[in-house]
Formats: sequence, structure tokens, C-alpha cells
Amino acid sequence: MSGILFYLFAFVAVLSAIGMIFGRNATYSVLLMVANFAMIGLMYLLLNAPFLAAVQILVYAGAILILFLFVVMLMGNDPGPLWEQIPFQRPLALIVAIVMIGGLAPVVAITNITAPKGPPLSDDPVVLAEALYSNFALPFEITSVILLIAIIGTVVLAKRDAYRTKREELMKTEDSI
Repeated sequence: MSGILFYLFAFVAVLSAIGMIFGRNATYSVLLMVANFAMIGLMYLLLNAPFLAAVQILVYAGAILILFLFVVMLMGNDPGPLWEQIPFQRPLALIVAIVMIGGLAPVVAITNITAPKGPPLSDDPVVLAEALYSNFALPFEITSVILLIAIIGTVVLAKRDAYRTKREELMKTEDSI
């Protein structure tokens, strides 16, 4: 029965991820991401990893996605005129994604070859912390850099809207003079 539930949760997780990526409304995408993280947490429970399930639900679905939802609500769902100003943005994003995936393939292959052999990690937070900061320090640091880039991008996008509003106000006052 647990195998059927695992595949059901995995199927819903994949569907919610696809809906999140291809969704037109940013708010719905964040809510689909909540569903995705909840399904992953349930999969951790089925794999007898209750600590990881709790962290998945509390940290990711709870804290980080609330931050994402706050940013989406702050900025709004309108992509703005920037999408029309950069017509080559989507092909360039596709090329960058292909290059990044191609660059990650050797890293994954090397990691699978040189992964430390031994017993699986336990649910003890001390053991998990030691593994995270020793064996898996590089992926942990890469994740922190990606989150930093996301925060910087959010600030830039939020400032762009403020600049556009001030510029429009200045243009209106110049036209009235």
C-alpha cells in the first residue's frame, strides 16, 4: 500500500510542478509550489524520514513559500512592459538553461561515482548537520548562492516598478508645464 501511495504522491508532485512552471498567474504558481512541497513531505514520511518531512513542511512550505507569496503580492501579477522590451529573453533563457543542465551533468556523474559509501543518514539532527556541512557542503553553498541571486532579482524588479512610477509622474508634470 505504501508503494501505491508513494507513486500517487510523486504523480501529484510532478503535476503540480508542471502546473507551477507553465502557469500564467504567479499566485497560482506559488500555491502549486505549496502543493508540490507538501507531496514531497508526504513522500519523506513514507520513506521513514520524519525529520526531513517536518523540515520540508515547516521550512519550505511554511516559511520560504510564504516569503514567495509575499513577494508576488507585493509586486503583483503583471509582468510589466519589460517583457515587450526584451524580445530575445525567452530564447536566451532556454539557451542558458540548456548550458546549465549540460554543466551539471558531469558534476552529477562525478558525485555519483565519488559519493561516500556507508549506511544511510539517520533522522538524528546532529548526524544530518554533520553530513550537510561536511560531505554535502558544496551543494549547500550552491543553494545559498541561488537564494541570494533570487533575492537580488526580487529587489531589482521591485525597484524597477518604483522607478517607472516616478518617471511617469515626472513626465506628467513636464507635460502639464
